[in-house]
Amino acid sequence: MKKREVIYFKKTGVENTETCLDILVTLAQEGFKDFVIASTTGQTGRLAAERLKDFDVNLVIVAHSVGFKAPNEDEFLPENYKAIIEAGGKVYKGTILTHSLETALAKKFSGVYPTLLIAQTLRRLGEGIKVCCEIVMEACDAGLIKEGNEVVAMAGTARGADTVAILKAAASKRFLDLRVLEILAKPRV
Repeated sequence: MKKREVIYFKKTGVENTETCLDILVTLAQEGFKDFVIASTTGQTGRLAAERLKDFDVNLVIVAHSVGFKAPNEDEFLPENYKAIIEAGGKVYKGTILTHSLETALAKKFSGVYPTLLIAQTLRRLGEGIKVCCEIVMEACDAGLIKEGNEVVAMAGTARGADTVAILKAAASKRFLDLRVLEILAKPRV
């Protein structure tokens, strides 16, 4: 049996990022090797890369796809991309698994589709947990994380990070094999 402290934040947001980064360092010191971090502009990913650069870890930063916010717009800042790569991390930009073609169909035809139901169900545990699940599957789909590995995932509700979890990795095709093993930090709201 392993005992861990779980941190419940009073609110969501960027002010929780440093605490989440501290958790990542502790887990790297414990020997975790795979880390997947959600980052829209690359700022949170850059902070994670800077904090983990002295550890022998596989760091994957998962960003929005180009065009997520607006046609042809890339929210990820070039200077953050460069800093992450220089610190030994990888950057993956791809479609959010629960925000793909079904979102367009739901808007057009006012329907509810399975992927949207999955997203809403995961949000009952918090936006960050939903994102942790998505980014781990996306990293597996891209071949950047091996399926079956225990992976540390960090995500947030809006900007910054407020959620840290350990997951058993699975590709999106095997979504039902994905497991949230531990939740180490999340907002209580």
